[in-house]
Amino acid sequence: MPTIRLETQINAPMEMVFDMARDVDVHARTVPHTRERALDVGDGRRLGPGDTVTFEAVHFCVRQRLTARITAFQRPTLFADEMVRGAFGSLRHTHTFEANAAGTLMRDTLEFTSPLGLLGRLADRLFLERYMRRFLQIRNANLKRLAEEA
Repeated sequence: MPTIRLETQINAPMEMVFDMARDVDVHARTVPHTRERALDVGDGRRLGPGDTVTFEAVHFCVRQRLTARITAFQRPTLFADEMVRGAFGSLRHTHTFEANAAGTLMRDTLEFTSPLGLLGRLADRLFLERYMRRFLQIRNANLKRLAEEA
Protein backbone atom coordinates (compact mmCIF):
# COMPACT_ATOMS: atom_id res chain seq x y z
CA MET A 1 0.00 0.00 0.00
CA PRO A 2 1.61 3.29 -1.05
CA THR A 3 1.83 5.90 1.71
CA ILE A 4 2.68 9.53 0.96
CA ARG A 5 3.71 11.87 3.78
CA LEU A 6 4.15 15.60 3.30
CA GLU A 7 4.83 18.51 5.65
CA THR A 8 3.96 22.10 4.73
CA GLN A 9 4.84 25.09 6.90
CA ILE A 10 2.20 27.84 6.59
CA ASN A 11 2.56 31.31 8.04
CA ALA A 12 -1.04 31.55 9.25
CA PRO A 13 -3.00 30.64 12.39
CA MET A 14 -3.75 26.94 12.87
CA GLU A 15 -7.53 27.38 13.15
CA MET A 16 -7.64 29.27 9.85
CA VAL A 17 -5.50 26.70 8.04
CA PHE A 18 -7.63 23.87 9.45
CA ASP A 19 -10.84 25.52 8.27
CA MET A 20 -9.42 26.26 4.81
CA ALA A 21 -8.22 22.66 4.42
CA ARG A 22 -11.74 21.31 4.99
CA ASP A 23 -13.50 23.88 2.78
CA VAL A 24 -14.61 22.30 -0.51
CA ASP A 25 -14.49 25.60 -2.40
CA VAL A 26 -10.93 26.29 -1.25
CA HIS A 27 -10.03 22.72 -2.21
CA ALA A 28 -11.26 23.30 -5.77
CA ARG A 29 -9.18 26.50 -5.96
CA THR A 30 -6.02 24.64 -4.89
CA VAL A 31 -6.15 22.10 -7.74
CA PRO A 32 -7.29 24.06 -10.81
CA HIS A 33 -5.33 21.77 -13.16
CA THR A 34 -7.84 18.94 -12.45
CA ARG A 35 -10.95 21.14 -12.84
CA GLU A 36 -12.12 19.71 -9.52
CA ARG A 37 -15.54 20.58 -8.17
CA ALA A 38 -17.74 19.40 -5.34
CA LEU A 39 -20.98 17.89 -6.65
CA ASP A 40 -22.62 16.68 -3.50
CA VAL A 41 -21.85 18.33 -0.19
CA GLY A 42 -23.69 17.94 3.09
CA ASP A 43 -25.02 20.94 4.99
CA GLY A 44 -22.12 23.35 4.50
CA ARG A 45 -19.05 24.09 2.44
CA ARG A 46 -16.75 23.17 5.33
CA LEU A 47 -16.67 19.46 6.00
CA GLY A 48 -17.25 18.21 9.53
CA PRO A 49 -17.63 14.93 11.41
CA GLY A 50 -19.45 12.30 9.35
CA ASP A 51 -19.96 14.57 6.32
CA THR A 52 -19.77 13.06 2.86
CA VAL A 53 -18.69 14.85 -0.32
CA THR A 54 -18.44 13.81 -3.96
CA PHE A 55 -15.74 15.46 -6.04
CA GLU A 56 -15.54 15.35 -9.81
CA ALA A 57 -12.19 16.00 -11.47
CA VAL A 58 -10.13 15.15 -14.53
CA HIS A 59 -7.19 12.81 -13.89
CA PHE A 60 -5.26 11.13 -16.71
CA CYS A 61 -7.61 12.81 -19.23
CA VAL A 62 -10.61 10.99 -17.72
CA ARG A 63 -13.42 12.65 -15.78
CA GLN A 64 -13.70 10.79 -12.47
CA ARG A 65 -15.77 10.96 -9.31
CA LEU A 66 -14.67 10.19 -5.78
CA THR A 67 -16.96 10.18 -2.75
CA ALA A 68 -15.32 10.55 0.66
CA ARG A 69 -16.57 10.64 4.24
CA ILE A 70 -14.99 12.47 7.17
CA THR A 71 -14.13 9.61 9.53
CA ALA A 72 -12.04 11.44 12.14
CA PHE A 73 -12.42 15.03 13.31
CA GLN A 74 -10.74 16.93 16.15
CA ARG A 75 -10.89 20.66 15.50
CA PRO A 76 -8.38 22.27 14.96
CA THR A 77 -5.71 19.56 14.98
CA LEU A 78 -6.91 16.64 12.82
CA PHE A 79 -9.38 15.37 10.29
CA ALA A 80 -9.36 12.33 8.05
CA ASP A 81 -11.38 11.45 4.99
CA GLU A 82 -11.87 8.01 3.50
CA MET A 83 -13.10 7.05 0.07
CA VAL A 84 -16.49 5.35 0.07
CA ARG A 85 -16.80 5.25 -3.73
CA GLY A 86 -14.26 5.88 -6.48
CA ALA A 87 -11.45 4.52 -8.61
CA PHE A 88 -9.15 3.33 -5.82
CA GLY A 89 -9.36 0.05 -3.97
CA SER A 90 -9.11 2.18 -0.83
CA LEU A 91 -7.96 5.69 0.05
CA ARG A 92 -7.49 7.45 3.40
CA HIS A 93 -6.17 11.01 3.75
CA THR A 94 -5.24 12.16 7.24
CA HIS A 95 -4.64 15.89 7.77
CA THR A 96 -2.93 17.07 10.97
CA PHE A 97 -2.17 20.60 12.11
CA GLU A 98 0.30 21.83 14.71
CA ALA A 99 0.77 25.41 15.85
CA ASN A 100 4.37 26.61 16.02
CA ALA A 101 6.31 29.88 16.15
CA ALA A 102 6.08 30.29 12.35
CA GLY A 103 2.32 29.62 12.19
CA THR A 104 1.11 26.10 11.35
CA LEU A 105 2.79 22.88 10.39
CA MET A 106 0.34 20.95 8.21
CA ARG A 107 1.00 17.24 7.72
CA ASP A 108 -0.66 15.01 5.14
CA THR A 109 -0.63 11.24 5.17
CA LEU A 110 -2.23 9.67 2.12
CA GLU A 111 -2.62 5.89 2.05
CA PHE A 112 -4.18 4.15 -0.92
CA THR A 113 -4.50 0.85 -2.70
CA SER A 114 -5.10 0.56 -6.38
CA PRO A 115 -7.65 -1.82 -7.88
CA LEU A 116 -6.70 -4.67 -10.21
CA GLY A 117 -4.25 -6.52 -7.95
CA LEU A 118 -0.82 -6.99 -9.51
CA LEU A 119 -1.62 -4.62 -12.39
CA GLY A 120 -2.62 -1.93 -9.86
CA ARG A 121 0.60 -2.40 -7.86
CA LEU A 122 2.57 -2.05 -11.08
CA ALA A 123 0.71 1.20 -11.89
CA ASP A 124 1.53 2.46 -8.37
CA ARG A 125 5.24 1.95 -8.97
CA LEU A 126 5.31 3.23 -12.52
CA PHE A 127 3.31 6.44 -12.15
CA LEU A 128 0.42 6.64 -9.67
CA GLU A 129 2.38 7.22 -6.47
CA ARG A 130 4.39 10.00 -8.17
CA TYR A 131 1.17 11.50 -9.60
CA MET A 132 -0.57 11.52 -6.22
CA ARG A 133 2.47 13.05 -4.48
CA ARG A 134 2.60 15.83 -7.07
CA PHE A 135 -1.17 16.39 -6.74
CA LEU A 136 -0.77 16.91 -2.97
CA GLN A 137 2.29 19.14 -3.40
CA ILE A 138 0.38 21.42 -5.78
CA ARG A 139 -2.65 21.45 -3.48
CA ASN A 140 -0.52 22.28 -0.44
CA ALA A 141 1.47 25.01 -2.19
CA ASN A 142 -1.75 26.69 -3.30
CA LEU A 143 -3.36 26.29 0.14
CA LYS A 144 -0.25 27.85 1.69
CA ARG A 145 -0.45 30.79 -0.73
CA LEU A 146 -4.17 31.36 -0.09
CA ALA A 147 -3.77 31.16 3.70
CA GLU A 148 -0.76 33.46 3.78
CA GLU A 149 -2.53 36.02 1.56
CA ALA A 150 -5.69 36.03 3.72
